[in-house]
Amino acid sequence: MAVNEQELSLHLVRVVETAAVACARTMGQGERDHSDHVAVEAMRGAFNHIPIRGRIVIGEGERDEAPMLFIGEEVGAGTAEGNDPEIDIAVDPLEGTNLCATGAANAIAVLAASERGGLLHAPDCYMQKIIAGPACRGVLDIDAPVEDNLKAIAGAMERSVSSLTIMVLDRPRHEQLIADIRKAGARIRLIGDGDLSAAIAAAVRGSGVHAVMGTGGAPEGVIAAAAIRCLHGEMQGRLIVDTPELEERVARMGIKDPHRIYRAKDLAPGHNIVFAATGVTPGDLLKGVQFFGEGCRTHTLVMTRSTNKVRFVDTVHLERAPGPRGVRIY
Repeated sequence: MAVNEQELSLHLVRVVETAAVACARTMGQGERDHSDHVAVEAMRGAFNHIPIRGRIVIGEGERDEAPMLFIGEEVGAGTAEGNDPEIDIAVDPLEGTNLCATGAANAIAVLAASERGGLLHAPDCYMQKIIAGPACRGVLDIDAPVEDNLKAIAGAMERSVSSLTIMVLDRPRHEQLIADIRKAGARIRLIGDGDLSAAIAAAVRGSGVHAVMGTGGAPEGVIAAAAIRCLHGEMQGRLIVDTPELEERVARMGIKDPHRIYRAKDLAPGHNIVFAATGVTPGDLLKGVQFFGEGCRTHTLVMTRSTNKVRFVDTVHLERAPGPRGVRIY
């Protein structure tokens, strides 16, 4: 059965909302592993109420390492007899585990889905990335010097290099990159975690972020590519395969050229793509989960590629009804 983006997007919004609410209850408790575990369990349970035949292609790890939402796991309530759609799914139940554990901004629950074969099965390694918005399509070159890319981005956006804000993960491996960006005259916004949120921000006009540069996770790169395709942005990435063990694993996964330069369409080649993210803690694009006496309120971004829709969904989830004469029941 063909994928109906609009119908699927409604189901997937509920999945990320469920995961976000669950881990938001652990916010600020300083237990990142617990927060992640709660998000994974909630997301997995929500998937199993959706009439799809889903397969996890980007998940929490391999079967032996991750008890839930492992790569290759089948999810969904669909059956072959019911002619339900076959979906490949990339998930990050809690992007920004440290952010949630400390109560910092920009933690999100996120996933991307497409028809079978629509998302690259990326190895759990690092990926060098450069990401920008729609105005920069065709001008990025991951092999070019940092200054040249900044000039190209500035030219495409009809602004000066000094007016650009580049988001970079604050890691020792980025010391030279940071120095090169500053030398070129651009501004830098360093972030402790959440390069997926940064990638989305870079592709959204008016976010105040003009590009993302640096090295982050390859699985997150695939999810980011799905978002970039929905937003018609520009992205280039290359796997960092630097050990014999990783070379063997990449080969087993069917990746023939480990040094290939990927664009968004290579990482997320699907025709029908749905991207959904719900804020866990307040951030640049999404509000965090807000709890009140009878329930909570969530803020979700959902995008569909073939229909060119970008929606922000503000949802109130009522968990208990008021008692007689307005008396609240707890």
